[in-house]
Amino acid sequence: MTPRVGVDVAAIPRLADAHRRFGERFLRKFLSDREIAYCGGSVERWAGRWAAKEAIGKAMPTGVPRPSMRDVEILPSDDGRPHVRVAPATTLSGREIDVSIAHDGHFAVAVAVIPETPSLVVPQRGREDSQIKRPDGFRLPERPRDGHKGTFGTVVVLAGSQGYTGAAYLTSMGAARAGAGIVRLMVAQSIYAILAEKCTEVIVGPVPEVSPGVAGHSALSAVIRGFTGAAAGVIGPGIGRDASTRRLIEDLIPKINAPLVLDADALNLMSEHRSVLPKLSSAIVLTPHPAEFGRLANVETSAVQKDRRGTAARFAKTWNKVVVLKGAGTVIAAPDGRVSLNPVATPALASGGTGDVLAGIIGGLLAQKLPPFEAAVTGVHLHSLAGLELESSLGQAGVLASDLLLTLPTLMERFR
Repeated sequence: MTPRVGVDVAAIPRLADAHRRFGERFLRKFLSDREIAYCGGSVERWAGRWAAKEAIGKAMPTGVPRPSMRDVEILPSDDGRPHVRVAPATTLSGREIDVSIAHDGHFAVAVAVIPETPSLVVPQRGREDSQIKRPDGFRLPERPRDGHKGTFGTVVVLAGSQGYTGAAYLTSMGAARAGAGIVRLMVAQSIYAILAEKCTEVIVGPVPEVSPGVAGHSALSAVIRGFTGAAAGVIGPGIGRDASTRRLIEDLIPKINAPLVLDADALNLMSEHRSVLPKLSSAIVLTPHPAEFGRLANVETSAVQKDRRGTAARFAKTWNKVVVLKGAGTVIAAPDGRVSLNPVATPALASGGTGDVLAGIIGGLLAQKLPPFEAAVTGVHLHSLAGLELESSLGQAGVLASDLLLTLPTLMERFR
């Protein structure tokens, strides 16, 4: 495959001026401690590393988030040539990167070469499966030829409220498109007709409501019956934040034996009673975006974003749950210390409802007997690659969450 190449030029006097103004604080923005020691006050070496790190960023594929400059360290190898080391759990970890640095008068020039890897490429028809590098934990469920709808499990979804019927539709169809044999959707009585008409391949059932479109604690018995026979469940997308809904979820979750995905409003409601979370089953996948994670962990969103990998890993262990911290560079962390960083990012997925589809996909994979961590890693990877494929065919803007639904089956089949 053709390697990716980046080039950058850094003005040496400009870096010297920045160092005079800001001192060591400026250097520590882009150099590691070992690089500072190696450079020994040489402005030319500072500029060379600045240019090289910029060149590496320019060589990265579109839509893949750059690591910070401090996460990339460039020091001489035994033969004197620059050797690039990338911090673990970044979008470039494990990849061989070549750089060349030169100085000419007032300028430092750097060229970076990054070999293209299959892990960042959507598999195409006709390519050998062995060429596709999959993240650790990625696994598609078996699809035996003699299988039937019972073979591939039943997903039960509790989602939606007045004004948020789309969340219920996208979640349940995400589970169906991920390969679940049967999907049952439970919604509040007054929005039942909308979903029953829209979800023709999903079994839709009404449950008692406490106000128009809001399923509350009075629905507990009906919802528990609805989860009978479930191989997996998804709770939360668009369900609302009524106090009675919180009581319903708190009393419901401990009574469900199947693996669960808790998403969106289920997480927001759980954040009002955080002490319950570690006591719940470990067969639960939490899928928060950064703000939801912050509410659930009682930390600032900015703190979550500052150390996404570390924060997700720490709370996965504290909560004893698989955590999917969504966003560019989604982090999947397990209680046993396993962490997977999804390197794909695309603005095509930056639209309402794509997270609901992801929750449904993970639920569908759980129903097909994938363990929680593997279901989360596989679901995130499929979801992001579907986004890249839609970016390629439709563009970076205007992709709808429902567009993902038709992309998933063909994408999975190419992996198979």
